[in-house]
Amino acid sequence: MNTLRQISAVTTVALETIPRRLGTSLIVVIGTATTAAVLIAALAIATGFTRAAAKSGSPDRAIVLGGMNEVSSGISRTSVAMIMDAPGVVHSATGLPIASAEALVSIAFTDSHTGRDAYITVRGVGQEVLALRPEIQLVAGRLFEPGRQEVIVGRAIEQRLGGLSVGSSIPFPDGNWKIVGIYSSDGGSYESEILTDASSLMSAYHRNEFNSVTVRLASPLDFARFSAALASNPTLSVKPQREDEYYATISHPISRLLEITAYGLGIIMAFGAVFGALNTMFSAVRARKTEIATLRAIGFGGTSVVASVVIEALILGCAGALLGAFAVWFLLDGARISTMVATGTLLHITFGLEVGPRIVLIGVLFALGIASAAGVFAARQASRISIAAAMREN
Repeated sequence: MNTLRQISAVTTVALETIPRRLGTSLIVVIGTATTAAVLIAALAIATGFTRAAAKSGSPDRAIVLGGMNEVSSGISRTSVAMIMDAPGVVHSATGLPIASAEALVSIAFTDSHTGRDAYITVRGVGQEVLALRPEIQLVAGRLFEPGRQEVIVGRAIEQRLGGLSVGSSIPFPDGNWKIVGIYSSDGGSYESEILTDASSLMSAYHRNEFNSVTVRLASPLDFARFSAALASNPTLSVKPQREDEYYATISHPISRLLEITAYGLGIIMAFGAVFGALNTMFSAVRARKTEIATLRAIGFGGTSVVASVVIEALILGCAGALLGAFAVWFLLDGARISTMVATGTLLHITFGLEVGPRIVLIGVLFALGIASAAGVFAARQASRISIAAAMREN
């Protein structure tokens, strides 16, 4: 009998005995399932945040700042006019630049589900905001009217926090502002904001400067011309950036931290799972000592015995990994969570989780690595079983 047939025969015998060792075998399954579930869930959070940030930027838009980021930036009204008149900016049929001078404030809103304060970004925008960002679509109500105390609310925070439906009000320094619409932005981070007229917002907070100016370019290639024009203007002290690159830059540290946390939790869980799997596989080898010695005595090679132990561990680990992946997919796929992100102030961001094939594959491979490590060490023990000693014990 060749080696492959021997491995198949010995593995079949080993798997047939699993029902008699069900309690100990479940330790491997549960350990790998838990580890895979924790890793997949953490990676889903990191991936969801990164995708939400990426959807907020577009290569054919440029954002102009007067500081390191939007929150710390300040741009005067005079500078706004010069930025919007720069070459490369697209104009509408009415001759207006498709651009938006924007002001940001952060307000504390009580989460009706938890009773805790959530910090939400209110973004004051210009009248061309829908032409500038076509991904913003009203799903209920209407757009706010310039000069009035009206806002529209992102669908993500409307669903997450509650109490922000059309017709309700939000307190501002100069009184309650009415919610007149709900909007979506294809899952981007704008869905975690409240939009209103920039002039009205600045008046309420007694501010004279905008935080940023975003413009639509005729083509991504026009960014160089647009940027050069601003740099050559001695009265301007601003920094233009491609919008997609800007959001990638500010989201990268958070995304990286979430990924490190995910793998860190996975490694910590893996240590416990490996020890549990080791004990289980060692117990399995001890329980099968006589069986293994008998197989060796009738001509089965040590390689087939070692391989059968490793294969058994991998099968149990795979079952656990798939169980953990299914549990996370069933419980979390499509769920929406919120996080507090520090970018100069606290911004409330809500994003969806997607338990996709890549994340599941990483979790499964990670769990199989745990199982294979336990299987290899147990297989070494199996290869050292003395045929004579095992027979005498029997």
